[in-house]
Amino acid sequence: MRDRALDALTAARARTALLTDAVDDGELTAQHSPLMSPLVWDLAHIGNQEEQWLLRTVGRRAALRPEIDSVYDAFEYPRATRPALPLLPPPEARRYAAEVRDRVLDVLGSAPLVGGGPLTDASFAFGMIAQHEQQHDETMLITHQLRRGPVALTAPEPPCPAAGGVPLALTGPAEVLVPGGPFTMGTSTEPWALDNERPAHPRDVPAFFLDTAPVTCGAYRAFIDDGGYHDPRWWEAEGFAQIRRHAVEAPLFWRRDGGGGWLRRRFGVVEPVPDDEPVLHISWYEADAYARWAGRRLPTEAEWEKAARHDPATGRSRRFPWGDADPTPERANLGQRHLRPAPAGSYPGGASPLGVRQLIGDVWEWTASDFLPYPGFVAFPYREYSEVFFGPAHKVLRGGAFGVDPVACRGTFRNWDLPVRRQIFAGFRTARDV
Repeated sequence: MRDRALDALTAARARTALLTDAVDDGELTAQHSPLMSPLVWDLAHIGNQEEQWLLRTVGRRAALRPEIDSVYDAFEYPRATRPALPLLPPPEARRYAAEVRDRVLDVLGSAPLVGGGPLTDASFAFGMIAQHEQQHDETMLITHQLRRGPVALTAPEPPCPAAGGVPLALTGPAEVLVPGGPFTMGTSTEPWALDNERPAHPRDVPAFFLDTAPVTCGAYRAFIDDGGYHDPRWWEAEGFAQIRRHAVEAPLFWRRDGGGGWLRRRFGVVEPVPDDEPVLHISWYEADAYARWAGRRLPTEAEWEKAARHDPATGRSRRFPWGDADPTPERANLGQRHLRPAPAGSYPGGASPLGVRQLIGDVWEWTASDFLPYPGFVAFPYREYSEVFFGPAHKVLRGGAFGVDPVACRGTFRNWDLPVRRQIFAGFRTARDV
């Protein structure tokens, strides 16, 4: 567990360096969107959270920079106001995060990982901080997508999904039947699972059909071409008012090319929209409207997890769709190895027992469900991670996107956001009743 924690912390810091070293100091201190913090705020916030939890709480060490705690408190100042705060300049933020990490490695070397209490048992606090940093790395990747200017990040293309380049899901069944009955949702055994994933509990889900792969850009274009953005029949009233208010007529970053086609901007590159790729940068309202237009619906969170984890042959819930082994490049598009989703139907090695693909990686998937606690939920180690967000205001997303690191992605992992959010790497798949 000590080695696992060290590896996770090291990988997270390497990715943070990649995202912050890719642009100059002016880009780090600029606010590229009022929806996001300046990149330099995320950098120092990562160090401050690590100091507070691993140095002060676990290591019982003296505080390094207590005077900046409020500046980097995510609940004290909204993102739009953070550029006006007395932020550490980039060189100082880097030095601060590095000094914290040097001292944290000493704490990791001596912390009791068995019998020391819930924060240190199985190196939970170290795993929590590694996940926190990777979550902010994903946030910084979103900021990179929002920023204007020359290309700063590059990555290889996702692998070809099948011989001849034809996505397998597009030549096979469009949907699968998920049998009804009980299954175990959530976890009580995953050592680094966060509080909202706990505890494991039984759920009974009626049979339903689920898309084999996420909805593609090509399929979503049919909704646009049919006037979907102008027909209130398909929309929640609040969602339709939102798109009319902001003149939304396509996914974020799309624009017409002047000849009947569509272009999109992706990390500084303008390119034709690929029809076979899962649609991205979709709000919950847009996903819900498409599903209604298609005569279908969004899956509930319980349906999504049953499709992703339940093995009908054994009756047990797996850690991942493919089994209990950790993600690999052959199973899922994770970890910012690529800067886009793979074509729909990719990664047959990551399919569920029923043949559903890309449940992990590529795009976050909106579900129909509000973000609510599981029966027996206990906030740990602080209320502000999950509990303050419970309620009907936030919708649940599952599965993880190409910008999510495997350490922060499990079959039980729960993400949540406001239904208007479009800058996140979110898509969806649809379901229908039997």
